[in-house]
Amino acid sequence: MLRVTIVLAAVLALGWAAPPQPIPARPAITGVAGFAAKVSSLADARAFYSGVLGLDEAFTIRNPRGGSDLTTFKINETQYVYVAQDLKDPNEDRLLFVAFETADARGLRTYLAAKGVDVPAAVEPDQEGNLSLWVKDPEGNAVQFIQFQPASVHGRSKGKFVSNRRLSDHALHVGYRVRDPEALDRFYEDVLGFRLIWKGGSRDDRFDWISMAVPDGNQWIEYMVNTGTPSPRQLGVLNHLALGTLDIDAAHRQVVERGYTDKAAPAIGRDGRWLMHLYDTDLTRTEFMVRKPVKEPCCFPLTDVVKPD
Repeated sequence: MLRVTIVLAAVLALGWAAPPQPIPARPAITGVAGFAAKVSSLADARAFYSGVLGLDEAFTIRNPRGGSDLTTFKINETQYVYVAQDLKDPNEDRLLFVAFETADARGLRTYLAAKGVDVPAAVEPDQEGNLSLWVKDPEGNAVQFIQFQPASVHGRSKGKFVSNRRLSDHALHVGYRVRDPEALDRFYEDVLGFRLIWKGGSRDDRFDWISMAVPDGNQWIEYMVNTGTPSPRQLGVLNHLALGTLDIDAAHRQVVERGYTDKAAPAIGRDGRWLMHLYDTDLTRTEFMVRKPVKEPCCFPLTDVVKPD
């Protein structure tokens, strides 16, 4: 026993330590799961997200960020728009959070902890019955990674609230204002494994928009950079949701028929894709996009792998 004690003391004195534990494998992150925003009027939000976009209002859930409950508009079984009637000042940021789907929320928590990301002590079923992990990006934005469960509120709505009035049945990306894209890269690219698929700008000599695809799917987050001090309208442009369509002209006709009066004419964007921009009454943007480009993108090669929408 004395010999063991002496050997242990010698090891500690020499500064020897146990070898570092290996970083666990990162669970799959497969796509965009949600976009949540503050609104000033729930009635106006319903008129836009249901009346114009054609998304069914599905259910109300507790707001995980505090404040009013979230009213849910369903895009499909794993993609949702959430709104909270908490906007008091039109100058404040309307973005509440963005969400991505993961195959293993608990495993992702373990992985992120090993990478030095501040994570909760454990992942337990939330009040809706899903496994969800909340973190903050380097700029303090709330990001949810959610593993949908069959018995959850979302799971029990399978096959329900999927209106045939939907102008789109899938989200392509979410985007938000970014002040330091290199810091965001250390989070999304270096830690989470997101990959660059395109970057471009309003001029050929600058990058205002940086598209980073989820590591295990074909949807993405868009960094909106070079923002300065945005006006409320500009802030609503920056923090946005993009929905996919194969027929932008038909989508345009339908929004006009449904009474949308703001300018929403389709145009080809700098990425070579057909785009159309709509805004709720609090100026948060919903972008419609035909994923396949019709002309050469500006600024940087587009490495997006186009799959059928």
